[in-house]
Amino acid sequence: MKRLSLTRPVAVLSLALLGTAASSASWAQSISLPNTILPEDQASQQPVEQVNDNPRADWRSGTYGPVANQPQLNPDALPPFGANLFTGGFRGAMGDGLNADYQVKPGDQITVRAWGAFEFDRVLPVDAQGNIFIPGSGPLNVEGQNSQQVDSRVRGAITSVYPENVQVYTNVQGVQPVAVFVTGYVQNPGRFAGTPNDSVLYFLDQAGGIDQDLGSYRQIRVIRNDQTVATVDLYDFLINGSIARPQFQDGDTIVVEERGPAIAVVGDVHREHRYELIGNQLSGAELVELARLRSGVSHVLLRGDRSDGPMAQYFPINEFYTQTIRSGDEVAFSADQRSETIVVQVEGSYYGPSRFALPRDARLSELLDAIPVPENMTAVESISLQRESVKQQQQQSMEDSLRRLETTYLSAESSTNEEAQIRAQEAELIQNFVQRARELEPSGRLVVAYNDRISDIRLQDGDVITIPEISDSILISGEVLVPQAAVYRPGMSVIDYIESAGGFTQRADDDHILLVRQNGAVENARNTPLRAGDEILVMPEAPTHNLQLAATLTQILYQVAVATRVAVDL
Repeated sequence: MKRLSLTRPVAVLSLALLGTAASSASWAQSISLPNTILPEDQASQQPVEQVNDNPRADWRSGTYGPVANQPQLNPDALPPFGANLFTGGFRGAMGDGLNADYQVKPGDQITVRAWGAFEFDRVLPVDAQGNIFIPGSGPLNVEGQNSQQVDSRVRGAITSVYPENVQVYTNVQGVQPVAVFVTGYVQNPGRFAGTPNDSVLYFLDQAGGIDQDLGSYRQIRVIRNDQTVATVDLYDFLINGSIARPQFQDGDTIVVEERGPAIAVVGDVHREHRYELIGNQLSGAELVELARLRSGVSHVLLRGDRSDGPMAQYFPINEFYTQTIRSGDEVAFSADQRSETIVVQVEGSYYGPSRFALPRDARLSELLDAIPVPENMTAVESISLQRESVKQQQQQSMEDSLRRLETTYLSAESSTNEEAQIRAQEAELIQNFVQRARELEPSGRLVVAYNDRISDIRLQDGDVITIPEISDSILISGEVLVPQAAVYRPGMSVIDYIESAGGFTQRADDDHILLVRQNGAVENARNTPLRAGDEILVMPEAPTHNLQLAATLTQILYQVAVATRVAVDL
């Protein structure tokens, strides 16, 4: 096992495998790089980062100046909390009137059975006075009583006449339907049929649900004879599953009031909605209970208008609980606590795990100093790194070049028929090329090795460090007749290897041959000596007589080849 010791001191990192604890003993493993790779005075060559220490805002107040200048979110732009409530099919579940708390009213039917000393089995209607008639006992008032109370009264009436050896059974068998008016801020106000035991949700759903723009989910009144007999807050049902259950009577009216004051809640929450207030304010703790935060939320941005003008404040989550949120405020929750560690991945020729958790300021040399490699098998001078931010930049640069190509040559006008035909051929060529180029994905390769020296760059979260094996081959690809890998032989030239692969194709551009190094660097093959592990990439020639277009295509071909290590077929 080979150990490569850096010639300069390396700070000890708290290195950990993903999901495991780390100790300083982890750094006993190390890659030892020769002096030609990391020079002794490298630390002194690192650029000094300049920090602007001029204050941009009063950080102690938690108020970030630039945030206040951003447009405030209109609460009306968000759906109300509970907007999906009336998609659950409440209208298809009519009550059956058998609720234990149901109160008997005229028109209902009660089954009474008695056996033993007294035989009786009949369904008794409740008359207009609220009575049922039991032979031998006379009329018995049961209006306004629940099923348990009715059973007790009937049992008492019968046993008062037949005190011994009598068994009694009662059952509220059927209830009278009711018609209830639904009005206010609903989609389709009207008169709807149901039973006295149906829920408010049943009648609201019949009316198409609450108007999402104007209706209140928290102020719903049940009116009877010009008196409010119940007030329903649907937030209790949405959060806790509890809801007021008034027993409806024929002619009752359900009124959905106008929506009250509201706030907008966005960000790292499970419920991005417009929340209606009872009154004009609520506490931060109450809002957290409503919005249900996602894991990792650390800060809250509160914006709104106060008596002294617009305000915007940024609170740690533990301070937000005691804040007062008012009507019209916007509250944005965010996971804004920066992690003190990054995770990087290692691949290639080495010993040990593939992922490491490192401090945010870790550098490449510090990681390499912890990784052992197989002796005489690792090309330590060709270490490279893949980075997501580099990949995105390459992707954007390619897209910009392809868009300019389309804009420049596909929108050009033709003055003659012959020129129009040429333009059409060029347009087809460009469209096919652009389509194939856009299907390629950049590698995000960052070249850190140059002239047998490795730059000691600061690592970023998600970096992939490649430690290649020493190779004995040369890869020949692109516009050659037989793309293949060949054994590296000192003294052979680039043309020798191309000839061994069958030579150039008819579409090859023998003036543009690239050499892709193991470390990710791309160079002109004619001016660079070959090394084992290199790839010879023969570029295609632009099939057009338009010199300007050919030059543009060649330039983009180079750009694509550097980013993706692929020669796009024209």
